[in-house]
Amino acid sequence: MERELTLELVRVTEMAALAAAQWMGRGRKNAADGAATNAMRTMFDSVCVNGTVVIGEGEMDEAPMLYIGEKVGNAETPEVDVAVDPLEGTNILAKGLPNALSVIAMADKGNLLHAPDMYMQKLAVGPRAAGKIHLDDPIEKTLEIVAKANNKRIVDCTVMILDRPRHRELIEAVRKAGARVRLIGDGDVASALATAFDDTGIDICAGIGGAPEGVIAAAALKCLGGEMQARLVPEDDSEYRRCLSMGIEDPNRILTMDDLVRGNDAIFAATGVTDGELLKGVRFRGGEIAETYSLVMRAKSRTLRYINTVHNLKYKPHYDLIKES
Repeated sequence: MERELTLELVRVTEMAALAAAQWMGRGRKNAADGAATNAMRTMFDSVCVNGTVVIGEGEMDEAPMLYIGEKVGNAETPEVDVAVDPLEGTNILAKGLPNALSVIAMADKGNLLHAPDMYMQKLAVGPRAAGKIHLDDPIEKTLEIVAKANNKRIVDCTVMILDRPRHRELIEAVRKAGARVRLIGDGDVASALATAFDDTGIDICAGIGGAPEGVIAAAALKCLGGEMQARLVPEDDSEYRRCLSMGIEDPNRILTMDDLVRGNDAIFAATGVTDGELLKGVRFRGGEIAETYSLVMRAKSRTLRYINTVHNLKYKPHYDLIKES
């Protein structure tokens, strides 16, 4: 993949974020997701890749666009895998809460895990603790390891966990160990990324969330030098067979970074839709002016760029996709 693709992908996430942001706080998550997806799909037509969506909005019969297996881009090469979440945090946006993002991950063909749309157990940490964790360790042991790696006391560590009944025992164990818990309603990708940035104060992301979001987050952590370990959690026989049909021979085994994102290169781009620890959300400045805040990074070079863009929507070629219908 050429480095020029990094800026091309930011243009795609910017458009999706601009479209979704119109629906912030209006309680219509499906409308927001549809607007983001439509805008992202259209902008992908201008990107010079031969891409295949391996993580998207669902199967072909479930999603009208950006479905798994859909081709994106306007070139014959390079051939790439694409993982998209046009609006990560649909409920977040509908309620006007923090940390909604538009995200894309990309790697050479065959290098992103084709994760089925099911639950995944995850453990994510930043660069200092990378290579030192194990998914099956008790959370108490993980806290000791990460605290030492981050030069902190356990009482100063914070674990980010989705606020779900299935995590009650995990939450109690973290608190009993003396660490702090940050509960979130949604936002698997943002929470995993937070572990790699000191100013977020998040040391560990743990628990069970969506498998597609796990692969996207792993691509970002690969760019940042962090680590994620994961295991698929099929809920029934049909989901287990689904794993097998997608080439996952042992759905119960631990997935390492090299299983989630193979090779030494990946690109990750994100644009904030609502304000969060990592990025500001979209700002509508009046008239036709809007402002976006994005980050883009590449695993091969470990380069991270923050991009602040001012848009005159009147001159956007796909302006109608951004306007609320």
